[in-house]
Amino acid sequence: MTRPSKERATGLRSTRQRAAILDALRNASGFKTAQRLHQELLRAGEQVGLATVYRNLQALVGSGEVDVLQNESGEAMFRLCSATDHHHHLVCRGCGHSEELTAEEVESWATRVARRHGFDDVTHTAEVFGLCGDCAR
Repeated sequence: MTRPSKERATGLRSTRQRAAILDALRNASGFKTAQRLHQELLRAGEQVGLATVYRNLQALVGSGEVDVLQNESGEAMFRLCSATDHHHHLVCRGCGHSEELTAEEVESWATRVARRHGFDDVTHTAEVFGLCGDCAR
């Protein structure tokens, strides 16, 4: 019995551009903006437009392969997702390095606050920004 390919499992058609974007994200140490990713792809000799980068990143977010968050100025940042369950991120404002976090305290707080205000079926995101040890030096 053959196992389904990643393409069939996620419903995404594999393209040269998508493969290049995934490769760039695999080699990244943290979150990157679409513009920065686009610049890096161009420097590496990839012929890909910024709109194509955005379109592919959104598809990869939708399939769960890529995490997206907004930095402090509201710009979307992307990173290859290694966790399959609900998680949060600790992100360096200097270099973009990130750590995936599970935070039971955040989960229980969100549930308590929602119940207190009569909300049910609540979802949330929580990202923590700071400076990693290298950037703080």
